[in-house]
Amino acid sequence: MKVQLDAELMTGSSGILLADLTPGVANLISRISRTQVPDMPDRIIATTALCLDLALITHEAKIKISGVKTVW
Repeated sequence: MKVQLDAELMTGSSGILLADLTPGVANLISRISRTQVPDMPDRIIATTALCLDLALITHEAKIKISGVKTVW
């Protein structure tokens, strides 16, 4: 699985984006309420989606109510 993911990332045409944890994401993480999304990794992922103005593919109900655009 990891080898396949690495290969897809290397092609640059898969539509997969590997996003860095940037200072912008770190500064905006408070926009996702700890009460709504208690897990820090989930808040980081949600905030990254907000910063990149991307919809997040998730079925996690807590993230869906946080105001992040979601698919699924």
